[in-house]
Amino acid sequence: MGTGLAERFAGHGLTVTLIDTDPEQLDSARRNVETFERTSPLLGLAYTPSSNVSELVTYSDQMADLCGVDYVIENVTEDFSVKRDVYSTIDDVCGSQMVVAANTSCIPITRLAGVRSCPENTIGIHFMNPVPKKDTVELIRGRQTGERAVEQTLGLLKRTGIRPIGVNDSAGFVTNRVLMMTINEAAFLVHEGVAQAEHIDDIFRSCFGHASGPLETADLIGIDVILASIDELYKEYGDPKYRACPLLRMMVDSGDTGRKKGVGFYQY
Repeated sequence: MGTGLAERFAGHGLTVTLIDTDPEQLDSARRNVETFERTSPLLGLAYTPSSNVSELVTYSDQMADLCGVDYVIENVTEDFSVKRDVYSTIDDVCGSQMVVAANTSCIPITRLAGVRSCPENTIGIHFMNPVPKKDTVELIRGRQTGERAVEQTLGLLKRTGIRPIGVNDSAGFVTNRVLMMTINEAAFLVHEGVAQAEHIDDIFRSCFGHASGPLETADLIGIDVILASIDELYKEYGDPKYRACPLLRMMVDSGDTGRKKGVGFYQY
């Protein structure tokens, strides 16, 4: 999703530094941004992207290159220990006064903010895929989120044509407490042989008017992200309804994590 964020913000004329420790991911991001620049007029976006998107995005595998930025969006894997280390590094590089937005699927913002020396400078923005085409986000205030973080975030979202809907802080927020259970149950239907993935998705598109079905959506998000999110919900609430479908775990173990790997519930 980090690439989509870069496309969205650079598309509105902002300078973006995209950081990843994996050089292959950075190469992939560069190619995707260049493709976005060429094809964006055909995507039916609600805004006209800047003509020099590629020039506005720089790529780095060094967190030190965050020095001097105005705002940070954390978009690493849905693993609290990984996020904790990232926040510690952000504070070292940028200082504790830097406003950091957590783009997390399920981890409560208050818990993430608690690892920083100034938790009031942490806020949650839950972006939706594909980011360049989704004009609405969940905006989550942690228990200690301060007004400066809120105001700065609202300004950034307004500048990039994004409408925030405020929700209270809880694991999964609104979207993923509903969406993850839908995807999980759809995976159980496949696992139990009740229906094929394409038939499940067809029902959701044809009967409910969804743009994509739950398993198509899972492939887009990434099966690994789906599984981590469901596991987080189970850990947070202890409710057996959040027990992950074994098929999801098998898919992650075999590397079949969706579009990014070329195979998930569908072949790409």
